[in-house]
Amino acid sequence: MAAMNMVQALNSAVDVMLDRDPDVLIFGEDIGFFGGVFRVTEGLQQRYGDRRVFDAPITEGGLVGVAIGMGAYGLRPVVECQFADYIYPAFDQIVSEAARLRYRSAGEFNAPLTVRAPYGGGIFGGQTHSQSPEGLFTHVCGIKTVIPSTPYDAKGLLISAIEDDDPVLFFEPKRLYSGPFAGYHDRPVEPWAGHPASEVPIGHYRIPLGEAAIVREGADLTILAYGTMVHVALAATNETAVNTEVIDLRTLWPLDIEIIEASVKKTGRCIVVHEATRTGGYGAELSALVQERCFHHLETPILRVTGWDTPYPYAFEWDYFPGPRRVADAILHTMAS
Repeated sequence: MAAMNMVQALNSAVDVMLDRDPDVLIFGEDIGFFGGVFRVTEGLQQRYGDRRVFDAPITEGGLVGVAIGMGAYGLRPVVECQFADYIYPAFDQIVSEAARLRYRSAGEFNAPLTVRAPYGGGIFGGQTHSQSPEGLFTHVCGIKTVIPSTPYDAKGLLISAIEDDDPVLFFEPKRLYSGPFAGYHDRPVEPWAGHPASEVPIGHYRIPLGEAAIVREGADLTILAYGTMVHVALAATNETAVNTEVIDLRTLWPLDIEIIEASVKKTGRCIVVHEATRTGGYGAELSALVQERCFHHLETPILRVTGWDTPYPYAFEWDYFPGPRRVADAILHTMAS
């Protein structure tokens, strides 16, 4: 075991897989010599050479298109999109090609590729460096969508993603790279050092895709969250006297609906929290699933605490960001209903 922040854990995951499997390679914008904008790939090119860790042109569609071809012929490429905001030029390749390849070829080919992308706000990145596009991809059959919230989960989930035979979108909450963030922007930055989930095995281990985790057990109310919002939900819980159960989805699709259903049937109340815009966000799907499966157990309507239906505003970052105060208000409102 070693104490790691999320950047180090992700670097360790790629390092382990490059060492373990000669078919694994990673490429993207500035990820080779420079080590990536967030230094997730730092040192890997020196260790494995520029044929397995290399820089690529600024063409996200080209990156993913090449990776699909590599995957179809037996390699396991990992592609880094520098920011999730720039994944849109690759949308057609991901949705029309990678997601359909196994089905279209009747199982003759598959696309075992992983697309890594830093996502989310809280860093004053403005509208073009803060987006949360995960809901666009959970809508597409044939793609798995993963979002970790801790260094331990990040490494185990990324290894599972790289080993998976289907395309995986791996969104990394960049606000969590250096430490857990509870949403208090006016407080000192908290490092991962000392956090239980910063203790990460040095070698190979897997966290299966499709398994959520209960990060706080409770009996009064269920909060469904992922990424940075897991930490916000825990902070909001601490601001109230409500015994909430907080579930970290970890994998948005495939979804661990069983753990969600069991929790909501126990508590009778549910809040969904995500940073993406509200309308058409993944929280709407979660709300529908809870409604379908737990209707007779619900004591109150399901609430969503989300970003607003607007581009991420630079000047009003913390009005947009679903912070602990907004989540705490939702908790108290739900309990009072």
